[in-house]
Amino acid sequence: MSYLNTVPLVWGFLHDPAQQDTFDLRFAVPSECAGQLASGEALIGIVPAIEVVRQDLDYFRGTGIASDGPVRSILLVSKVPFREIRTLATDSGSRTSVMLARILLAELYGAEPKCVSHTPDLAAMLGAADAALLIGDAALRVDPASVPFETLDLGEEWTRMTSLPMIFAVWAGRQENIRAPYGDAFLASCRFGLSHMDAIISAESRSRGFPETLVRQYLTRHIVFEFTDRHYAGLELYWQRAAALERVMVQGGISI
Repeated sequence: MSYLNTVPLVWGFLHDPAQQDTFDLRFAVPSECAGQLASGEALIGIVPAIEVVRQDLDYFRGTGIASDGPVRSILLVSKVPFREIRTLATDSGSRTSVMLARILLAELYGAEPKCVSHTPDLAAMLGAADAALLIGDAALRVDPASVPFETLDLGEEWTRMTSLPMIFAVWAGRQENIRAPYGDAFLASCRFGLSHMDAIISAESRSRGFPETLVRQYLTRHIVFEFTDRHYAGLELYWQRAAALERVMVQGGISI
């Protein structure tokens, strides 16, 4: 993916001479990564978690993108009380977070809004719908404390509701491409990135126009890059809740 939160995962591939020829890397937003896997254009991708079940993919364990509490980069902003949301403008780059928003709104607030894909511009999104869902760098450019609307950090709400982490993306592909040497390479690249976090923070704050303090806090306090069994328990529960929600909405005649 092209978002800030994936930089540590590929830092080794980009900057460690021993790893630079491992893969041919391309960068895209999450929905495009999923689309390239579906079309066969890419063999492996950092894939939105929901796409693993939608495309019947296999995935590498050990590393990816997760949170265990506030995630900061998945924000739902609403002009109306959450229970009254009828329309939700969703970031066109998102897949997993759209489903997470639907799960949380349904289970916590009894709201089942119609979702409309939109370019990630908060003012335009709120002009078109009751609420907006921003992810990735677009969400990081919004200060929840200064927005004159109600906001939800979806990572925080998920962990509060389930007492489990939330995995947003994993390295995934067709089963024939899920091989041990590749998984070892992904983990090595991630660990190289985590050991060079100061360099990442300095470079990415300059290139993306973010304050260094924001980048440091985000990458070291909000995002989790290496997973335990507890993270995968959260992932399995997310898939179960997503499947249950889609069954209910199909039975109710609501378009999904």
